[in-house]
Amino acid sequence: MSGIVEAILYVLAHIHFLVIGVAGGIIVGAIPGLSGSTGIILMLPFLIYIEPSSALIMMSGLFCGSMFGGSIAAVLISTPGTPSAAATLLDGYPLTQKGQAGKALGVALVASTAGGIISTLCLIFLAPQLAKIALKFGPSEYFALMIFGLTIMASVSSSSLTKGLLSGFFGLLLSMVGLNPSLGTERFTFGITRLLVGFSTMPVLIGLFAISEVLSQVERLNEGTLRRVSSKHKIGEILPRPKELKGLWKVILGSSLLGTIIGIIPATGGSIASYMAYNETKRFSKDTESFGKGNLAGIAAPEAANNATTGGAMIPLITLGIPGDVVTSVMLGALMIIGVQPGPLLFSQSPQIVNNLFVGFLAAQFLMLVLGYFSIRAANLIFKVPLGILYPTILCLCLLGAYSLGNSAYDVLLAMIFGVVGYFMKKYGFSAPSVILGLILGPIAEQELGRALIISYGDWTVLFRSPLSIMFYVFAIFSVIYSLGLFKKKKPAGR
Repeated sequence: MSGIVEAILYVLAHIHFLVIGVAGGIIVGAIPGLSGSTGIILMLPFLIYIEPSSALIMMSGLFCGSMFGGSIAAVLISTPGTPSAAATLLDGYPLTQKGQAGKALGVALVASTAGGIISTLCLIFLAPQLAKIALKFGPSEYFALMIFGLTIMASVSSSSLTKGLLSGFFGLLLSMVGLNPSLGTERFTFGITRLLVGFSTMPVLIGLFAISEVLSQVERLNEGTLRRVSSKHKIGEILPRPKELKGLWKVILGSSLLGTIIGIIPATGGSIASYMAYNETKRFSKDTESFGKGNLAGIAAPEAANNATTGGAMIPLITLGIPGDVVTSVMLGALMIIGVQPGPLLFSQSPQIVNNLFVGFLAAQFLMLVLGYFSIRAANLIFKVPLGILYPTILCLCLLGAYSLGNSAYDVLLAMIFGVVGYFMKKYGFSAPSVILGLILGPIAEQELGRALIISYGDWTVLFRSPLSIMFYVFAIFSVIYSLGLFKKKKPAGR
């Protein structure tokens, strides 16, 4: 008990580090092309000069803040600030077009905070037990999980089953460009050296969502209508009403638990959790037709899930020394630089650092609620900028974000190419989220399939021996049946 009291006093005495982390995370997450991992890398030169506990809570604050920050750009300008916010824009941006951007961001903030708190409580009380579950995931279980994730491709499409599947398969095709992860042979490079590394997620994401939206607006609007459309877009009221929250608590709770579980499993992360939460919420909703048109549950689910992965991803990191996602991978390197070795011995050798992390992680969630509210208020300034200035500025920021990924003009070119591709996809009703889903999950599925077959000497039955694998295959079958039923219901309405 005395250790917890000491941790609380320590966090209060060093609260400024937590404020810097959360505020920096919100800013970094809101800029398309940047992410929590980028923020930690930029922060690294300063971390070596402060105490390990302070550095740890600063990184934790940045991790949590960046998850919510990604939703700001997703809701306001239809551009996911981070890949984890890609599912948020499906219902967030339609609310902005209705003049309810504040309510959309308010729901995202509340859901993110709730998801973070629930995952932090799991981190505090269930870390060792939950980490043991993660250890049971081998290549065959990972492959089955990715197959289940890929079945969501059709249901995130708002137009048709066929176009959703085609979009998803296009994403899978993109994921195959480069080197075969098992054999190391070239595929679909056509002799172009640059294509050996394949297509990075962020340039594709920026192009399909942000640049395509700018091109669509430029085509659709002239200078006279720019002002009229701009006046409709406003922040409005921010915090959701008690009645609205009452209808969302089940969604937030379920998505938070799902996000925590997904976060625990290494190599997954917020983008997978947010899409799965969105799909499951839509699946069990009584009003599936409103999803994609501004349903608050469609915002609460992915935001609760992606922020819940923060606490979940920290569980294997501190208990086993295994990073759960990209951000915790960077965090692992940063911790080793400042002299902290994550793993089972951390609890016995440095219990106070662990206690400081637990208290700091929990405090970061409540601090994010406060700073997030003011960031939404500040976002209102965006709508005071004429769209003739706003959209070119967004385009410049997107290209700058793409360039900052690897300091390469190649990433900028990719973003522009996929911007044009995304423009035509929107015009003809194809699904950009399905493409991103295929691009993210495809490489993981292929890599784990290769590992499973290598371990079993080519025996394909290894994919069906584990009870966990079979469970995910059953989920995948039900997901496909649900998607088919969903689009059958839509057909009569469209006639």
